[in-house]
Formats: sequence, C-alpha cells, structure tokens
Amino acid sequence: MTYDEMFARSFSRRDQIRLKYSAFAACFVVACCLCTVFKPYLGPLPALNLRLTMADGLQLAMITDKTGEPKRPYSEVQQTSLTCDISKHRSDTCEIKGDVRIKGTSSLIFVASSHNKNASFIIKPYARNGDKSAMDLVTTFTLKSVENQPEIMPECNKTHNVPAVVFSIGGYANNNFHAFTDVIIPLYATSRKFNGEVKFLVSNKLPRWTSKFKVVLDKLSRYETIDIDRENIVHCFPSMIVGLKKEHTKELHYESMKDFRNFLRNSYSLERSMVIKLNNSSIQKARLLIISRQKTRAFTNVEDVVLAAENMGFEVIVSEMSANMTHISRLVNSCDVLIGVHGAGLTNMVFLPENGVIIQVVPFGKMEWLASTYFGEPSKEMGLKYLEYKISEDESSLIQEYPLKHQVFVDPYSVQKKGWSAYKSIYLDKQNVKLNVTKFKETLSHALELLHV
Repeated sequence: MTYDEMFARSFSRRDQIRLKYSAFAACFVVACCLCTVFKPYLGPLPALNLRLTMADGLQLAMITDKTGEPKRPYSEVQQTSLTCDISKHRSDTCEIKGDVRIKGTSSLIFVASSHNKNASFIIKPYARNGDKSAMDLVTTFTLKSVENQPEIMPECNKTHNVPAVVFSIGGYANNNFHAFTDVIIPLYATSRKFNGEVKFLVSNKLPRWTSKFKVVLDKLSRYETIDIDRENIVHCFPSMIVGLKKEHTKELHYESMKDFRNFLRNSYSLERSMVIKLNNSSIQKARLLIISRQKTRAFTNVEDVVLAAENMGFEVIVSEMSANMTHISRLVNSCDVLIGVHGAGLTNMVFLPENGVIIQVVPFGKMEWLASTYFGEPSKEMGLKYLEYKISEDESSLIQEYPLKHQVFVDPYSVQKKGWSAYKSIYLDKQNVKLNVTKFKETLSHALELLHV
C-alpha cells in the first residue's frame, strides 16, 4: 500500500464511496475484456513462474540425487524442498531446505533440484509489498532451481552449518517507524524459532542501521551479520529463508505483541514491566516524557506544557529520540506517559511498561486515519492506554502562512489529491504545534486517571 493510498483513507467517507462505485464499474468492464481476450490461453502454467501463477502460495518438493557430489561438512538433506508464499499482502517469503548456495554480488540463490531444470523467479526480501517507492530501494534476488548438475551449481567457497535468513534494510528502514514495522518485527517473527542458531544475510546494509539495532540482532542471532551484497564468494547453507514474514497489513503488528515487547524488555535489560499505580495518598509522581522534535512538527510552547504538567503532579522529561536505542529504551521504560506529535518517535512506545499511556498529538490536515493506523490501534495491542489530541487551526503554525479560507484549511482533501509529496510538504514538513495548554490539560488529566488504581 502506497502513501497515496493510505492517505486517501483519511478523508471523507462520501468521496470514498463515490470512488469505489466508479472503480468497481471500471474493473468489471476491464475483467470482461480480459476474459474474452485470454480465454483461449487459459490452462496449466509453469510451476515456478510465481508472479504469474500464484494466488495462495507455492509448494515444491524436489528430490535431489546426491550421487557423485562431493561430501558436504553439514548433514546431507536427501530431499531439497522449496516453499514460497506470495499470498500475503505485505511480504513474499521462500523457505529452502537442502542444497542452497548464494552469491551475494550477483544476488543469485541456487537451489539443487532433480526437475524444473533451470527455472527461476525473483523476490525482494523486504516487508512492504505494494509500495513501489519503498520496493524500488530493495535489491532483487533471483532464485534459480538448477537440475542436479555439478557443472551448473557454483562451487562452495564457504560452508555454514546453520540456517540463513536473507533480508533487506533498504526501503524506508532508515525511518524508526519503518525499521520496526518493516524489518524488526518481521525479523523477530521469522527468526525467533532458531534460538539464535541462524545467520543473517543483510542486503542494502547500512552500518549505522545495524549499529542502531545491534542489541536486537545479537539477541536473535549468535553470529555476525553478513553484508551479502559485498560477498563475491559462494556461501552454502543447509537451509535458508528469503524474505521476512509479515502475516498482516497492520502496522507494528505481530500475533503476540506482548511476547515481542517482552523480547525487547529482555534484550535491553529494561527494569519496569508495569507502570506506576497511583492512589489518593501516592507520594511518588508519574513520569511524563515529551518527545522533542527540531525540524518539523515541533512543540513551539513546550515550556508552557511542562509547567502545566508539573503543576498537575507529573515529573516531566523532555527529550529527542536519538539513534542510541539502549539509552532511548531505558528512558521510555522509566516513564509512565509518552507524549508526541505524530511521527516516527512515537514508535518508541514499544518500550513503555504495561498499561503505559501514550498521547498522540495529531496535526491539522485530516490525518486521523493515519494516526490511528500507525500508532492508535497498535498501542492497544501492546497493552497500552491510548489518548489522542487533535489540534485545531489556531494551534497550527500553518495559520501563519495561509488564511483560514485557504484550501489548506477548508479542504485538505484537495491537497491530498495532488499526491503524497504535496500533502507531506505542507501538513508534515511545514507544520509545528502550539498547544492550547488550557484545553490540553484535559487530556493530561485523563492520563492521570488512567494511572490510578
């Protein structure tokens, strides 16, 4: 799903319904035409042509004759099997068990087979299918199913005794939100079953990314990550998973976010599992963390907010969300309430203790659906309490640039129709927030209520 598609959901229901009826009619006409044109050609298609033939996934079992092949250091697998699933909306994955060899610089993965001679297909190992902008930044790997012929299979230069997982940190992974929803959570879902006995072959590798998430990577694998794009030799493995498993289109989602948050808590040695429990005689104060931003969507009157919160009984901390995940995880975990304007910094709510409160300040611009999808709904699955504060026109810095009768205020949908870039340039890149403290205190009061026993 592209950003244009996602933001389209943020606007009026009436416009969506009108567009749906028009799209349905157009699709019906196109479908009829396609059926008429292609009917003579319908029939069985080649099994390995995944992009054309698969709707619900692929399973192949290839019996490999090992006679005459040199002995391998790891236990021989008499049957080479390849299972590919392209039925998920967000990610494609292939699991290979048997003789699998990879040459990184050419992005080629060879699978020994006793049939399907020289068949091949492609896969991008990044969990954001459907978003062209993201996927254009991801290396394409070609899986070649090679008939059992030693002269075709490349010779092993380095043999490994543990499985491998191939994935990319291209796409939008430099953004903290996308790092978690597109890579970290799917990587956890894919690799946790190996108990650390797995090697990560990372494509589009950036040293600052692997450094930022080193604690998580080291917890999931006992081995150094391999920058597979730079490997000019052939690595051989007893099994391999290409791509990361993401079962659902929900953001920041895993079947048990409680398990994932426990994994993070253990990985970063976080002390608090539960938030403070207040009562009328409590001496200890609830800790409130305000996410500071410098370039855009910044609080321009943060001092006023701090003073108001302190007067209500909070201990207040103001901090930017740096790339030092050990520091940030411990800072967030030490707090009971997290406040921030919609943005990647709110992703760090994953480190809040159980029943922590997150307050998302939603900028002006009809982005309620996006705010809910990215942080509102995921926070509830994490066992957190979610509050939302939508700013009005007079709390937005846009009022200093546009008159109230401008389409920016009157009709944000008209801006959205110009595309994601146009929308982002105004509502996300040019907008700061000056909170109406009197009105915002109602939300702070609600947060305190949620922390009371």
